[in-house]
Formats: sequence, structure tokens, C-alpha cells
Amino acid sequence: MRILVIEDEENIAKLIKDGLESEGFAVDYVLDGEAGQSRVELCHADYDLIILDLMLPKRNGMEICKFARDNKITTPILMLTAKDGAEDIIGGLNVGADDYLTKPFSLQVLLARIRAILRRPTVALPVKLTIQNLTLDTTAKKLFKGDKEIKLTLKEFNLLEYLMRNPDRVLNREQILSNIWDFSFDSFSNVVDVHITNLRKKLGDKNGKIVKTIHGVGYQINS
Repeated sequence: MRILVIEDEENIAKLIKDGLESEGFAVDYVLDGEAGQSRVELCHADYDLIILDLMLPKRNGMEICKFARDNKITTPILMLTAKDGAEDIIGGLNVGADDYLTKPFSLQVLLARIRAILRRPTVALPVKLTIQNLTLDTTAKKLFKGDKEIKLTLKEFNLLEYLMRNPDRVLNREQILSNIWDFSFDSFSNVVDVHITNLRKKLGDKNGKIVKTIHGVGYQINS
């Protein structure tokens, strides 16, 4: 496994490098944000994990993480920083970090976090979903049709997200119920149809061109 460390304090970068290499990892490090972003952009396919400091000269860790995710770079990112406020942690995770570890830290905890991240699926779920002229921001819980925001209830949002995460696939009512409600929900209820009707009204989809009805089966949204 090959790891990139972006950390401006060289003594810490070297400690991480030496510690991880003693455990069998191959480790490179760079010492500022500009160099870090350039390495991420050009060489991300060479790395299994990026350890990213938050406070960096020239470009901070939040900017680098956001740049990576905006450019569909899915390499796991572990943020490593002295900032331990809730807002900092939430901000880091919301821009696409996979985990967050505060300084000071022990090598054993760092190793445990790294191994946990590397056990996860290699393809990260996208934060923003775009189909036709709809954009769904799953972090902010907002839907846009073109430039116009459309207000949805939480169930409507979850229903649309489920459809958009499964484009071109016909989803039956039982699948929708078990994913959006729960397994114990009455499968004979018309709650799915009611929510689809309400969702179409808000989308201006009177003829079912966005959310299609597949008669006798269920519903589908086409990419």
C-alpha cells in the first residue's frame, strides 16, 4: 500500500513516514498545500490513501480535499490536524474526508484508522447527484432544478436520492419501502405512490417524464 502525506512540519512528516514504513507501507510526503494538490491531481492513482494536514502554507487541507472530490478523485483521505473543534471536524468530513485524527496522536491509533479506511469499499458514494437538470446535494439536503431550489420533505428527498442513486433501474414498491421506510412497514400501503405523486408535483413532472411509472412493476428515473 502506498500513502501520500501532505504535512508542512517535516519532523512530523518524517515520523509518520518512518512509522508507516516500519509497518510495510510505502510513503511519500510533501510539505506545502500547492505541492500537495499538484501531487494529488497528477498522481492520485498511485496512492491508496492520502494523509492530509489541515493547516498548510499556500493552500489549506480543506481546499485540497474539496478539489479532489470536485474532480472525482476518490482516493481515501485522512485529515490529520491540531484543530479539534466540532465545526472543523464536521467541515472536513463534509468536504469529503473519510476520517479525521487530531494531533497529538499515537502511531498505533493512526495505523488503526488507516486500516479501517482501507477496509472500506474503494468507490465512494458521490455527495452530489446530477440527472437531467436535477442536482441533489446529499450533504446540504438541497435539491436544485436548474438554478431554482425546490423544497422537499425528508421522505421526498430520501425517495428522490434513492431513485437517483439507481438511474435507469426499475425499482419496485417493496424495494423503495424497505430502503426509505423499513421492513415492517405495511407493504400494501399506497405511501410510495402518494410520495411519488407529491414529488412529481414539486418537480413539475405532470406527465411522469422525469420519474417514470413502469406499470405493474414500479418506478424509474433515467439518466
